[in-house]
Amino acid sequence: MKTVLLLLAVFHAVYFMSILQALCMSYVFYEAQRSGKLPNDQRVTWRGDSALNDGNDVGKDLTGGYYDGKAGDHVKFGFPMAFSATMLSWGLIDFEQGHSKAGELTHGRAAVRWATDYFLKAHTQTQELYGQVGDGGADHAYWGRPEDMTMNRPSYKITSGAPGSDLAGETAAALAAASIVFKSSDSSYSNTLLTHAKQLFDFADQHREMYHVSIPQAADFYRSWSGYGDELCWSALWLHRATGDNSYLDKAKGFWDEFELYNTPTEFGWDNKIAGAYLVPKHA
Repeated sequence: MKTVLLLLAVFHAVYFMSILQALCMSYVFYEAQRSGKLPNDQRVTWRGDSALNDGNDVGKDLTGGYYDGKAGDHVKFGFPMAFSATMLSWGLIDFEQGHSKAGELTHGRAAVRWATDYFLKAHTQTQELYGQVGDGGADHAYWGRPEDMTMNRPSYKITSGAPGSDLAGETAAALAAASIVFKSSDSSYSNTLLTHAKQLFDFADQHREMYHVSIPQAADFYRSWSGYGDELCWSALWLHRATGDNSYLDKAKGFWDEFELYNTPTEFGWDNKIAGAYLVPKHA
C-alpha cells in the first residue's frame, strides 16, 4: 500500500510539473513571435529587434505586436492576433490565482500587453484601425529570419468608408478582456484599453462589412468565413463583462437573434466565436 501511495505521489508531482512547464513554454512561444524592439527581459535570446520600420509607409508607428506563427510567417495579421490576445486574457482572468501560484502571472500579463500595446498604436482614429502589416505573398517567398527582412511591408487599414466589423469587433473583445486583466495592477492602462474597446465596438456595429473586403490582402490567409455576427456578439459580451453595463448584454442578445447564432457550434477558433459566446456570460 505504501508503495502504491508513493507511486501516486510521484505521478502527481510529475504531472503537476509537466503542466507548469507547458504553461511556461506557452508564454515563451509568444516571446519568440514578438515583433519590434525587444525588451531587456526577453527570454528568447536568439531573437533580436525586427520590423522597426513598420508603419513608415503611412507615417505611423506600427511596430510591435506578434508575427503570425502559423507557418513561421512574418506578417502581422490583426484578426487572429486579436483573438489570441482575447484568449490569453480569458485564461488570466479565470485562472489568475493558478497563474500566480505557477509564477507565470507576470509573463502572462506581458504576453497580453505586447499585443494590446500594438492595438493601441494600430487604432489611429476612432474609426480607423490598421489590421495588417506585411504582404502574405512576399512573406511566403522569403525564407529567413525576421531580423534580416528587406522586403516592403505595406500597412492596411479599415475605416468608416472601408470597414471590417469582424476585425474591429475582435479587437474590441481583446481590449475589453485585457482591461479586466490589468484592472487591479494598472488601472490607468485598463481604462485606456476599455475606452478603445468601446470605440472599436461602435465602429464595428455602425459600419458593417467583412474585413477581407476592405483588406483583400488578408482574404487568402485569414478570411472570416463565419461572417462578422459572431464577433459583434462576442465583443458585446466581453464589454458587458468588463463594464457590467447591461446595454452591452442587450446588444449581444440582439446580435444572437439577428445573425441566428443559436445553432449548435461545431468549432471554436480565430474565425468562429459562437462557442465562446455561450460561456462568457456565465462568468460575468
